[in-house]
Order: sequence, then C-alpha cells, then structure tokens
Amino acid sequence: MSILITGAGGYVGQELASALLANTPASTTVTITDVVEPGIPESATQHVGRLRRVRADLTTPKEVDELISASHPYEAVYILHGIMSSGAEENFELGMRVNLDATRYILDRLRATMPGVKVVFTSSLAVYGPAPPGFLINETNFAPVPSSSYGSQKLIIETLLNDYSRRGFLDGRCVRLPTVTVRAGKPTQAASSFASDIIREPFHGKKAILPVAKETEMWICSPYTIVKNLLHARDVPKGAFGESRSVNLPGLKVSVQEMLDALEAVGGPERRALVEEKYDAATDKIVQSWTPQFDTARAFQLGFAADIGMLENIQQFASGFV
Repeated sequence: MSILITGAGGYVGQELASALLANTPASTTVTITDVVEPGIPESATQHVGRLRRVRADLTTPKEVDELISASHPYEAVYILHGIMSSGAEENFELGMRVNLDATRYILDRLRATMPGVKVVFTSSLAVYGPAPPGFLINETNFAPVPSSSYGSQKLIIETLLNDYSRRGFLDGRCVRLPTVTVRAGKPTQAASSFASDIIREPFHGKKAILPVAKETEMWICSPYTIVKNLLHARDVPKGAFGESRSVNLPGLKVSVQEMLDALEAVGGPERRALVEEKYDAATDKIVQSWTPQFDTARAFQLGFAADIGMLENIQQFASGFV
C-alpha cells in the first residue's frame, strides 16, 4: 500500500505523515511532497525506510506526471498543499495557480492513472461567508458563499471532487478544517496564523502580535484531533457520504480572550504579557467573515472525533517545553 501527501512540508502534513507511518502496516510506504523537499518528521525517524520525500512544483504538469503515474499507484492521496488565506488574497494569480489550477490538474492526473483512488482534500470553513449572529451552520442550512479568494478556490475544488466522485472517477472526501491551533513551527500566511502565534511564540520567549479584538470568536481545533480525523477520513465508507462528499469537521468555539486566559493558566502571566495587541484591519476583515458556530452532527455520524478543550490543547503543546 502506498499513500501520497501533498503540502507535506507544513506542520499538519508532517504530523499526518508521522501518524500514517505509525498506524499503517509495515508494508505501507508514504510519499511526502512539497515545493521544497519535506523534512523527515521528528517522530517518524524509526520509519524512515518507508518514507519517500519528493521535491515537486505542483504547478508544473511534468513534475506532477512524474509524481503521479500508473507505475506507482497510491491507495490514498491527501491534498494539503495551498497558498493560505492572506497569501491568496494578496496574490490572486498565485492563489489561483496553486490552490485551483494545480489541484485540478492533480485530480485529472489521478483519474487518468488510478481511477477510483481515495482522495482526502483539506478544504476550509472559509467556504462560508459571514452568517447571522448566533446562526448554527450545518452542511445543508447555509449556502457556501465565500468572502475570500482562498475560500472560493477551496469551494471550486470541493465541487469538482464531488462531481468526480459522483461519476466514479475518484473517491473523494472533502474535510472542512477549523483553524488549527496550536500549530508548532513558524507563522504561516494564513489570516488565522495569529491564533497559534499568540500561544506558540510566548512559549519560545518571543512576542506575538494579536491583530484582532479579544472579543473575536473563532472555530478552532487542536492538531491532535485534526490528524486523528484526517486518518479517519480515509476509512469512511464512500457510501456513507450520500450525495455530498463535503463535511464540516468538529471543532471548538472560543474567544480570543478565552485563548489568552488559557495561555496564562498554563504558561503563567509572564508568557501572557508577551502578547501585544496591534489591530490589523486587513486580517480582521478576513477573520470576521468566518462564522464561529457549527453543528457538526453529520461529522459525528460519519465517525469523526470531537475536539479536546482549549486548556488541554495548550497543556499538550506546553508538554514539549517541560
């Protein structure tokens, strides 16, 4: 068995690769790719013989053709690559080229070389625009009308993958991720990057900028639960999805103030003091377009796991600093 992860140089990709290696048979190989050759996940060094690392520019068809060929079939493909929200908003052409054009080419290459392969696409709750205050979104009661180019690109790929699945070209699963918090590693181009920055950086003894109001509410999920649910997405029977392959993954609604309170409870007032409030209108405009309230009953019916609490989330992150 062989599994491919695109965008595997990022934090979630590295964690997913490690989890796949730890939870699949010894005969399984995992290919990880990114525009720069991905590193070996720290927790997967004992599985390095089953790990294949490939540098590939996914906007170049020739490199995609070499990565995806009938001579090296995959049992499942995880599509994680992308230009994140703020990056896609600032550079429309790049976002379209990476998030839309390259991903569509990958889907077409897969259906041509290994029809019916499982494809887990990490979409985003940015496919939704702002909902009325207090409105609880599920997959059927609120039309996805994105308020960003990033969300629009994600929604287009969801639509394609749903149609490809309907036609039997591929076996798609579009999982809409909450904001992943707390991400280790470096800040990203995501407008939501601050949600990890304000926890992670203080534990490194560094200042972090908070660009939105403390009253801002967000729909988040711990990396632990995200990876657990990405693993599960591969195992959901295709017939269980019904007419739509898109699902809103479980998360947790928290205010920025609650995040800061949890930071202080776990890390102490010294770390809390390293968070500096500095309003940024561009970031706030994007963040405010994301609704923080979701009904994830469908995800639970499909077997996806609930998230842990904010305090436990930060305690898990902080355990690496003890």
